[in-house]
Amino acid sequence: MIVGSVKEIKNHEYRVGLTPESVNELSVNGHDVLIETRAGLGIGASDEHYIAAGAQIVETAAEIFERAKMIVKVKEPQRSERAVLRKDQILFTYLHLAPDPEQTRDLIASGATCIAYETVTDDKGGLPLLKPMSQVAGRMSIQAGATALEKAHAGRGVLLGGVPGVAPAKVTIIGGGVVGFNAAQMAVGMGADVTILDRSPETLEKLGIYFEASAKTRFSNRANLAECVAQADLVIGAVLIPGAAAPKLVTRTMLSTMQAGAVLADVAIDQGGCFETSKATTHQDPTYVIDDIVHYCVANMPGAVSRTSTYALNNVTLPHILRMANLGWKEALRSDPHLANGLNVWNGKITYKAVADDLGYDYISPEEALN
Repeated sequence: MIVGSVKEIKNHEYRVGLTPESVNELSVNGHDVLIETRAGLGIGASDEHYIAAGAQIVETAAEIFERAKMIVKVKEPQRSERAVLRKDQILFTYLHLAPDPEQTRDLIASGATCIAYETVTDDKGGLPLLKPMSQVAGRMSIQAGATALEKAHAGRGVLLGGVPGVAPAKVTIIGGGVVGFNAAQMAVGMGADVTILDRSPETLEKLGIYFEASAKTRFSNRANLAECVAQADLVIGAVLIPGAAAPKLVTRTMLSTMQAGAVLADVAIDQGGCFETSKATTHQDPTYVIDDIVHYCVANMPGAVSRTSTYALNNVTLPHILRMANLGWKEALRSDPHLANGLNVWNGKITYKAVADDLGYDYISPEEALN
């Protein structure tokens, strides 16, 4: 199979779909790999590195879209990329369709087979292709929040860990999954006063056992959420409903109860965000202020640490890429129901129920598509 990877064109996105090491694995399995020139510079991989691994360097993304059977990316295809997708092509990348009706319409119109990293599952009910980026984003949210709290960035002027004689910042983390756990690890490590909210008693128990007295846990209901948000210097939004739009848990009304200069960091922004006042930002212009509250809502947070993120991502995507290249996408998905859960769009139809429900499309199951 001809597999292609293009230079990411989203604002300040430095990751790349395939590392040279992944290219080598595909090459020794008999596949042709096309890499757009300079696509790997953001992770320190030159064209020469890719050539040595067995890739062919291509001058334009257009040629890769024209020649490749499978396109491997990191971020959702931008408008110009969606325009050149075709019916006999496989797109394997993060999609986050539920909050993005325009992208969804374009992918339906293309007829391409679109498989989303973020809805591929495993036998434990997890999301293994989303997990490494959630780990990165959770840890980065604390770094970003600490910076946003500085007075020069419109924050309260509070040091996350405090100093002897001065209390540390209060950090509220909404959601105790992968993002929330990693955010809590970082915040606790920096000496913050950390509270984690979740609705799962099992998750709260695990967090309590892990963090012991170094972080507090509370059941996430309206009253507890409102109280913790009002007291917080930094609030991390870390909720996830796989494939669906994130629920708006922190309302604009709640902002009036917060201290001026407090920070909201919305790690759920890829799925529309879990704060009512959230809107996607970029690394170039990461924050904005509403009602004296600083909002950090960068939609591709892991792109800032591109080398770490790309290698972490390739560790989990490569087995699926190889499987589809070796077997063809249909046989690969038939033989692996967890990979089949990644199928979001096929032949102009929506094949992921949460996306169909959120955006008002008819739904057909992956099983129907495969048969």
